Amino acid sequence: MGFFLETVFGGLMAGMLYALVALGFVLIFKASGVFNFAQGAMVLFAALAMARFAEWFPRWLGFDSAVLANLLAFVAAALCMVVVAWLVERLALRRLVNQEGITLLMATLGIANVLDSAGQLLFGSATYKIDIGMPKDPMIVLDKVFDGGLLLSKEDMFAAVLAAALVTTLTLFFQKTATGRALRAVADDHQAAQSIGIPLARIWVIVWSIGGFVALVAGVIWGSKLGVQYSISLVALKAFPVVILGGLTSVPGAILGGLIIGVGEKVSEIYLGPYLGGGIENWFAYVLALAVLLVRPQGLFGDRIIDRV
Repeated sequence: MGFFLETVFGGLMAGMLYALVALGFVLIFKASGVFNFAQGAMVLFAALAMARFAEWFPRWLGFDSAVLANLLAFVAAALCMVVVAWLVERLALRRLVNQEGITLLMATLGIANVLDSAGQLLFGSATYKIDIGMPKDPMIVLDKVFDGGLLLSKEDMFAAVLAAALVTTLTLFFQKTATGRALRAVADDHQAAQSIGIPLARIWVIVWSIGGFVALVAGVIWGSKLGVQYSISLVALKAFPVVILGGLTSVPGAILGGLIIGVGEKVSEIYLGPYLGGGIENWFAYVLALAVLLVRPQGLFGDRIIDRV
């Protein structure tokens, strides 16, 4: 039972990180109706900016405080993502207002390629590290309940707390603020939102800035765990089935979908891997998402869309 609980807990921690990346997809789709294929590139770009600025600021300003370097780097990386959001709205989305969804989808693919190239051009293509002081040592709990106790990762727990705090804040923002309600109105109908005076350009800059901030937090956590390298953008591929499972318009669905997939892939790899040849973690999420699509296309918590003819 102790080993099973360790596996489940490890899956929950991985699921929170998947959910954090998926949250970027949900936020942008929820507020603009655009499925953002550039989210993975945004995570990579933000992580690269954070890692490189943390190296550059001490050299430029002549100090050696790691805490100050990380703080300044985080602020600078966040400002970079705001600039990215402004450029995306100014150069792409503004010209595609009221276009078909497939047009906006293809635009995000182009944005992803541009961000990948810009990240390499501005920040380099080597592997960089982010050290924000997350505890690396594991800890043992419940040693009096289970033989040997449960071995848990402090780093994963710290990352899960950060992700949970961010999710709670964003949920309250969407539900309780006038700007959050405006974002949802734009997602429902661009033309109707414009007709009642909602400035579409400003709303899109806001939501892409929020998506960029979420990408930055996800990039910092993943970069701290794995290092910042170009394969980090592939983490977004695991977020696709999370979004499908939870629902494209549901913030709680993104969280629950991430937890389900995180736990499911860990448990299935440990307990079914010996019988199915291993590697279950690589495809479990996609098979589960496909099964959900066959039964409930809008996901577990997505809004059911009814078209009357």
